[in-house]
Amino acid sequence: MRKKKKKTAFGLSIAAGLGVLASVLTFQMYHEAQAKEPVVSVKTLKPHIERNVDVSGKSFTEKITLGAIGDILIHDTVYEDAYVQSGYDFKPMISNVKDFLLEPDLLLANQETILGGVEIGLSSYPMFNSPIEVGDALLDAGVDIVSNANNHSLDKSVRGVMTSISNMEAAGLPYVGSFKDEADKDKLRILNKNGIEVSYLSYTYGTNGIPVPIGKDYLVNLIDRELMKAEIHRAKADSDLVVMSIHWGNEYQRFPTNEQKELAQFLVDEGVDIIFGHHPHVLQPMDWVTAADGRKALVVYSLGNFLSGQMWDYKDIGGLATVEVTKQISPEGTEISLENPGFLPTFVSSSRQRNYRVVPLRDAGRFGLADAENKYNEIMNHMTQFIKE
Repeated sequence: MRKKKKKTAFGLSIAAGLGVLASVLTFQMYHEAQAKEPVVSVKTLKPHIERNVDVSGKSFTEKITLGAIGDILIHDTVYEDAYVQSGYDFKPMISNVKDFLLEPDLLLANQETILGGVEIGLSSYPMFNSPIEVGDALLDAGVDIVSNANNHSLDKSVRGVMTSISNMEAAGLPYVGSFKDEADKDKLRILNKNGIEVSYLSYTYGTNGIPVPIGKDYLVNLIDRELMKAEIHRAKADSDLVVMSIHWGNEYQRFPTNEQKELAQFLVDEGVDIIFGHHPHVLQPMDWVTAADGRKALVVYSLGNFLSGQMWDYKDIGGLATVEVTKQISPEGTEISLENPGFLPTFVSSSRQRNYRVVPLRDAGRFGLADAENKYNEIMNHMTQFIKE
């Protein structure tokens, strides 16, 4: 028994000694490690001090250029000329003016014919349906949104509207004026550029006698002052600028009717800032209209045909209308102003209903138009006669 106790005591002594030795070694290793590692200093951040910045007297300004082109009216001679082995290609038809179309920050076009494609059968006057590739060409040329409320919106009934919208959505081409359902109609089309928000609205006088199906008013916006008033006010509340694309007036008449002028004044008084008119298929002048609240609004009564199969008597002359928009933010509030309206006349060149090309009117002599320079001067005088200072 004593031997066992001695062995036990001896063992405890050894264990205690080893424990002390381990502690010493651990302490030494720790300090050696501390000496080898880089010293990391952590600085305590000073508490954030709130500062009141005086912005009184300061203002901020943004500018954009808005543009619009007229009727994209695709007759059979036009889409037959665009036919290629893989389908249809309209890009060469507008390649001569593409650089001009790319200049505005936002560009609207009036898509007069539905883009139902070959799926529902291509057709021409009087019941149009066009290849979907028209939309591809417009996007390639810088078009940001198309108006699709016009007298041909229901040419292929409900199926035509739905197929056309589906094709535009697939292509990524925004549209306004003809919709697929109530929710689509209720959604404002607001495009933002450089911090300036622009609402686009679109309405038409009618649909060539084709009735809008009961319960499906969303298929096309028809001119109705109370409905327009409500949407204008809603758009005005949600954006900086309201643009109205409107199908109105008399075909082939080169000056606006009294009805157009009166409706333009109503729309401007309710809050519209820019009106781009369509339907006459010929150009009608630009004009400034003063709103009831003192704002200055721009009206382009008709942009004519931009690309179509129509010829002669000014039906093959269209153009690009532009206007500069300035947004100024100051302590007094936000102010929107319009200035420097511009117009680039264009001409649809063709040879025996082939080789359709949209070209600058001033250069149209090289594409077969006689006396192009004088025609250019005539059109510029016609379009700007009401806004000359």
